[in-house]
Amino acid sequence: MSAGPTASESVRPVSIAIVGAGPGGFYTAAAVLKSGVEAEIDIIDALPTPFGLIRGGVAPDHQSTKGVWRAFARTAEQPQVRYYGNIKVGRDLSVAELRERYDAVVLATGMPLDRKLAIPGADLAGVYGAAAFVGWYNGHPDFRDLDPDLNTPAVCVIGNGNVAIDVTRVLVKTPAEMAASDLADHAAQAIHAAPIRDVYIIGRRGPAQAKFTNKELGEMGELEDCAALVDPAQLPAAVAGEMSDRDRRQREKNLATLRAFPSAPEPAKHKRVHFVFFAQPAAISGAARCEGLRLERTRLEDDRAVGTGETFEIPCGVVVFAVGYRMDSLDGVPSAGRAGTFESRDGRVADGLYVVGWAKRGPSGVIGTNKGDGDLAAEQIRSDITQGREAGTQGRKAGRAALESLLTERQLRWVSFADWQRIDAAEAAAAPEGAPRRKLVRIADMLAVLDRDAGTVTNT
Repeated sequence: MSAGPTASESVRPVSIAIVGAGPGGFYTAAAVLKSGVEAEIDIIDALPTPFGLIRGGVAPDHQSTKGVWRAFARTAEQPQVRYYGNIKVGRDLSVAELRERYDAVVLATGMPLDRKLAIPGADLAGVYGAAAFVGWYNGHPDFRDLDPDLNTPAVCVIGNGNVAIDVTRVLVKTPAEMAASDLADHAAQAIHAAPIRDVYIIGRRGPAQAKFTNKELGEMGELEDCAALVDPAQLPAAVAGEMSDRDRRQREKNLATLRAFPSAPEPAKHKRVHFVFFAQPAAISGAARCEGLRLERTRLEDDRAVGTGETFEIPCGVVVFAVGYRMDSLDGVPSAGRAGTFESRDGRVADGLYVVGWAKRGPSGVIGTNKGDGDLAAEQIRSDITQGREAGTQGRKAGRAALESLLTERQLRWVSFADWQRIDAAEAAAAPEGAPRRKLVRIADMLAVLDRDAGTVTNT
């Protein structure tokens, strides 16, 4: 018969480490707090800045969408929760080391990297993945030095989802339209100085199959100096096929919005966005850099795009592709092959190891979709901890104290949530009039704020 817990074990909270400070991580932390489990929750992120794609992925002119950070901040300020920024799992410490020290480890790493574009010419200069390009204009430190050459009159954006729409909109908006955004300074200077006049959004399937949300699509018809153009011959008379009522309404709304766009340029506007459907990328042409995108016309068969053999080319100096995402591998965590996610049983990877968000289900849904993953993970942790105790196999691990001991031993500098708030205040204080912040885009500059304010960073 197993010995019961000691007095110190019986009062020690459950220790939970969450790897990743984006929506998946914060929704999980909030769900654990609501679950009734007495827990210490440590959120670990590679960047000094929390909130993941809220800061580094959401379009800089969509400040209302970014507003969810306030709820995440309230979670971070709870006494049971601590933030450890500037600590990269897989570099500074391993998943195995976390599992040794915590009762539960939740992977909320997302999918921060681009899936490769598998066509000839994809490695030419002037070809960029959307994850990198979005990270660049959002001031993500990993992509600060992408330095895209935008000296071209035409850009092709491959993809028919909101990321493609975001990239396009940021490229064609006027400086005045972006004044209230948090577009990074280096990106604003490059984009607003570029001679871009035409942007082509390329979709393999038809307009009824596009994954744009109607709000984002509708914004394309409201641009100050850019006309959104559609070939009416590519628009079907009605939405056909079997689908849910919700999907049918979404497709019908998108078609109605596209029908309202003009088919010819508006003389009063200097820029144009061209929606090009039924076309799949075949190759990128050019000697040393991108000079054009060759496309194959497609037709639909059972809602799938099938090539017709007919090709055409769009001259352009830049191609941005939004064809999917992938994540960094982590030692000791199995991946699910082509899906690019971590292998799990509905979020359970192994005993005491869980996964949420895109790393669990792939890049789908909206920010709020991650809440369901967090709720489920919190329930799984509660259930597994309870069952382990009843079986006499669930001990209490040191968690936070053991983590801080390890980080100190390795002389790793971590950024607390209070430290982040000082960085945040510095960005807000430097903001141009009407903008929410002027982003610091290098980790050294973020840490310098802490050094300047306090002499040395305080890990509390």
